[in-house]
Parts: sequence; structure tokens; C-alpha cells
Amino acid sequence: MFQDTKNFPWGHEKRYNDFSTHFKRLFKGRVQKVSIDAGFTCPNRDGLKGYGGCTYCNNKTFKPTYCNLEAGVTEQVEKGITFFSNRYNAVDFVAYFQAYTNTHAPLQDLILLYEEALSHPRIKGLVIATRPDCLPVEVLDYLEQKSHECYVMIELGVESCRDETLDRINRGHSFNDSVTAIENLAKRNIHSCAHMMLGLPGETHEMMLEQSELLSKLPVENLKLHQLQIQKGTVMANQYAKDPGMFNIFYSVEDYIDLIIAYLEKLKPDIFLERFVSQSPSDMVIAPKWGVKNYEFVAKLEKELAKRETWQGRLYTYST
Repeated sequence: MFQDTKNFPWGHEKRYNDFSTHFKRLFKGRVQKVSIDAGFTCPNRDGLKGYGGCTYCNNKTFKPTYCNLEAGVTEQVEKGITFFSNRYNAVDFVAYFQAYTNTHAPLQDLILLYEEALSHPRIKGLVIATRPDCLPVEVLDYLEQKSHECYVMIELGVESCRDETLDRINRGHSFNDSVTAIENLAKRNIHSCAHMMLGLPGETHEMMLEQSELLSKLPVENLKLHQLQIQKGTVMANQYAKDPGMFNIFYSVEDYIDLIIAYLEKLKPDIFLERFVSQSPSDMVIAPKWGVKNYEFVAKLEKELAKRETWQGRLYTYST
């Protein structure tokens, strides 16, 4: 089966259904995300669900330098477009509301921020990072309407399919909340992405592979997979210092690749893969310290998939 790689269900030679190729096909060219920090907080930071935030979270690890709260949305968009135009020769862009929970505000405030980003002529859509428990009906109604006018994707911080893990890392929501959010987005034909973290405390290799099977049963469109990183300035950093044995850290790239391949083999072929790893500033990472960039990891993964003659969905069975 699939001896000719052009016969992969996604119609190209990569051994997984990569989001980048899909995005280029959708927009008929390269489209780059421009990150925006619009000053949001989270319900498990401001007291609505809890305090202190997720135990692994240090937001400074994934904010681009051009994201500055002192700059408004328009200025961040313009700086981002300039940065990526020079670096990648990108032509079109989508506004990526990335930092914290970007639907955690009154609807009218959200509309003003989203519409300000969309007012730039080179912004072709929205990618909005949020939590599965922060999508009230009025926000979904607006996003559904907007999706008829431009590209709209909701990136959900699902993180784990196990409620005991979610409790342990202070997420403040259940896996059922994620299921409901993914199903609600699908019913409204709004693009969805599930952000998952591999190696969370208490989760075994078997549990992480079960995650792949559970997600394959949901109408989620694409996935971002990240290895757990212990970041400085987090609750997890203190926990790791006291008891490193409570964590399933992937200390070697090879061990993580082994997991990802087994994960992909069980994953539904229809699901797009957007990322496999997180790459935080090295001076903020306690463990693991791979020293491998995203593109280098992908090259290693693709080489190993070919070596093993396997691919995404090889062990997936469509239910009847």
C-alpha cells in the first residue's frame, strides 16, 4: 500500500499530511502568520477559573520580538508584515492572536480587535488561540459569520485528553470541554486546531498514543504537537527541581521521534499536522535541551519515516 508516494491520501510525497502544504494550496501561495499580543489574560489567572495559570506556562517563551503590548494591533501587524516580507518574501498574511486566551473578553471588545487586524489590506484571515471553555455562543455566532468573509481558525489549548492531567497542570477545564468546543466549531464550519503537549506529568507512552486515537474520533482539522519543556519561572520548574522523576521528559530527540512516529501511525490521515515540537529560547529552558531547530527536527522525522517505510494513518482504521 502507498508504494507510490503520490498515492498518499493527501496527494503529495510527505509521509504525513502537513499543514503547510495544505495552507499553500488553500491560498495559492505562501501565507504567513503574524503574531499579535492584544493584552488578554486567562480565566485561570484572573480568578474566573483559578489563579496562577497553567503550571508549565511562561508566555515570554513564544512571543516574537515585534509583539509589544505598548504597540497597538495595527502597529504589531505592520511590524510583523515587514519582518516576514523581508525574511520569507511572503505576500499574504493572517493575524495570529496568540498570547494567552484571545476570546476572554466582552464580544464588542473582541470585535474591535479582530476587525482592526483585518482592516490591513494584506491580512486575509484570523487565527485565534484560546481555551475550549472560552467560546460562548455569541462569540461562535460572530466567528461563524466572519468565516464566510475570510479565513478563520480557532486554535484550542486542549493539551491532554486526561482530566487528571488537566487538573494536575491547573488547566481549569476538562477534556469534555475540548470535545464540545471542537464539535461546535465543526458544526459551524469554522477551522479548528488542537494544541497538544506530549510528556506531561503522569502520562505514559501508552496514554500518549491513546490520545492520537481519541483525537482521530473528533472533527478536529489540524494538530500542533509540542514536547513538554520545563521553563524557567514556572510552577513546573519548582516541581522539577524537587522531583524530576514525576516528569516523562524526552531527553533525546530520538526517543521523541519514536513516539511521534507511533502517534502518526494511529492518527486519522485527514488531520493536518502543523507542528511537532516547541522551540523556546534556550536560556529559558531547563529541560530537555536538544539544541535542534524545528526544521532540523522535521528533517530527522521525515528521514526516519522513510527508513521505517511508514506514514500517518498506517495503523488507523476508519470506523464503519
